[in-house]
Amino acid sequence: MNDGNITRRQAGAARTRKIDWTRSDAMSDADIASAIASDPDAAPLSDAAWIALAEIVEPDTKEKITIRIDRDILAFFRKSARYQSRINAVLRAFVEHEKKRA
Repeated sequence: MNDGNITRRQAGAARTRKIDWTRSDAMSDADIASAIASDPDAAPLSDAAWIALAEIVEPDTKEKITIRIDRDILAFFRKSARYQSRINAVLRAFVEHEKKRA
């Protein structure tokens, strides 16, 4: 069952396939636009109006600090990927909880 992921074998097969560039070169701009419009997986084309509505979102700024944490607590978080981000998420949840209580 394919869950949408591509296997190494499939990726290798895709690299070895020959591309028919003569067919591609023969397509007009209208043919290409039609093919894109009929492709349900194609992203919509952006224009100046769409770009004008785009909102720039700045990433959260983080501050580098030194903190002392019990060894067993640190060992628990280090078992998972991005453990520092997880610690930050736990602290954020605590802060949000305390804000609601206040």
